Amino acid sequence: MAELAISDLPLIDKIEELLQDYPVQLELPVQWGDMDSFAHVNNRVYLKWIESCRIACFEQIGAIDYMKQHQIGPILGEVTCRYRIPLEYPDRIRIGCRVVDLKAGRFTIEHRIVSHQHQKVACEGSDSIVFIDYANGGKVAIPDPVLTGISQLERQQ
Repeated sequence: MAELAISDLPLIDKIEELLQDYPVQLELPVQWGDMDSFAHVNNRVYLKWIESCRIACFEQIGAIDYMKQHQIGPILGEVTCRYRIPLEYPDRIRIGCRVVDLKAGRFTIEHRIVSHQHQKVACEGSDSIVFIDYANGGKVAIPDPVLTGISQLERQQ
């Protein structure tokens, strides 16, 4: 039996395939104002989209609630972004993220942005996340309830 190529799948299935290992997903429209004078989406907009998905991930693993209660929470240490194709209005994008490379004091979130119009990955990269005590200003270990949330998220992958 021949294997089905991604190009043979219906459009929505291609996006599902490209994001199948990303348990946190958001879908957003490309806005006219997202474009710059070069008639494509400005690079800073990709970072805003990535931030939106990262915050959704923080909510899902319980980091936002923990931060509100204990003043200990996540902070972005580094972000990487590899642009694959330019995007333009009109389009819709789906952003996916997942937690990888979990260490005692930090973890990495991988992200991917997929274009509905192009049916391709438009951007991918990673975020390095550390936890800090907002009251005292120092780095701390990832709290146990957040580790539990990450573990539950990983089971969804």
